[in-house]
Amino acid sequence: MGRRRGPARGLVAALTGVGLAGAALAGCTPDPPTPAPSRTTATAAPSPTAAPPSAEPTAPAPVVRDVPTVAVTSVHDVATGLAAPWGLAFLPDGRAVVTLRDEARLVVVGGDGTVTDVTGPGAEEIAALTAPRGEGGLLGVTVVPGDDAATGSVDVVVYLTAARDNRVLRATLAGTTLGPTRVLLDGIPRGWNHNGGRVELGPDGHLYVTTGDTYTPGVAPDPVSLGGKVLRVTTDGAPAPGNPDPSSPVWTRGHRNVQGIGWAPDGRVFASEFGQDTWDELNVLRAGADHGWPTVEGRGGADRGFTDPVAVWATSDASPSGLAVTDEGVYLAGLRGRTLWRVPLRPLDASALDDPASDAAGVGTPQPLLAGEHGRLRAVEVAPDGSLWVLTNNTDGRGTPVAGDDRILRVTVG
Repeated sequence: MGRRRGPARGLVAALTGVGLAGAALAGCTPDPPTPAPSRTTATAAPSPTAAPPSAEPTAPAPVVRDVPTVAVTSVHDVATGLAAPWGLAFLPDGRAVVTLRDEARLVVVGGDGTVTDVTGPGAEEIAALTAPRGEGGLLGVTVVPGDDAATGSVDVVVYLTAARDNRVLRATLAGTTLGPTRVLLDGIPRGWNHNGGRVELGPDGHLYVTTGDTYTPGVAPDPVSLGGKVLRVTTDGAPAPGNPDPSSPVWTRGHRNVQGIGWAPDGRVFASEFGQDTWDELNVLRAGADHGWPTVEGRGGADRGFTDPVAVWATSDASPSGLAVTDEGVYLAGLRGRTLWRVPLRPLDASALDDPASDAAGVGTPQPLLAGEHGRLRAVEVAPDGSLWVLTNNTDGRGTPVAGDDRILRVTVG
């Protein structure tokens, strides 16, 4: 079934604030090999029969002042014909390196739409090591300064699914030639679904790696397992200084499947999370926090020592994967919801930034953009010129591709 292309039309002008979308089981995965376990306790939010799919739960939430909406001012194709793209990261020269999940390939995309294969020993090693299956494959990618500052080299860090585990690898990129890889992290649980997969370089110079519970929810709260976590390591793969356990890469736990992470200018760390049956989540991460899975889905865990999300969506509305943060909002790429969600940011003073109770007051009401216009959306990144580059994901086996899919869209808002 075809979709309209081009600028968004009919944005919900009455909405104020910004929103993030999370993904349901039905939105982010096919039927699992075994039934998904039920939660040990339900969220405090009402069931879908008691509220419409797009309703917020009735759990108490801070009252926030209205935040202006934005409008999409232009949408253009940067590149087309990509096979199940998953991750995107910008190089210092303005080009972007993109991962193709099922083909286990890296490509470099220029602003003029030129798509060039990455070759070299590192590319061959990645292709040989990656074992695509279900949601696994060549997933996230980020760029870090190389070891030789004099030559301006850059290193590429990728997250991939191997035969027995998920791994994080690093290699030096020169032009479009990737040198030999070295393993930074291994032993991350892998599964048919819920492999997490995003890797990002934080403003503190450390790598943040998002992992999933691989349909084994008990790993999420387990401090020993690397599944269902956000991991924080140095660019050499060692546990980063300041982690809750100095000997462990675990930074936060109790996650079902995190596939997006980004930083606001004031230092807040946002992460998107797929829900199971009811609520997708946007979370603010703090070192040592337990975000409640599998005990809680959505809000309702704060009185039991868990960290509640700052925004939630019905799983049919979002299925959020990658996210990007600007100085005015958090933008989330929605798979099942086929929407780019914007969650507006409110400034917080320094004392409030240190208070977890203030986190929900720091965002506004979610706003849908591009709703239903380009199909499934996998990732979004802020380009050097301030626009948003958005990856569609219609050729991954769950979408309805049209001619030219999958594509990178250049989206501007104002």
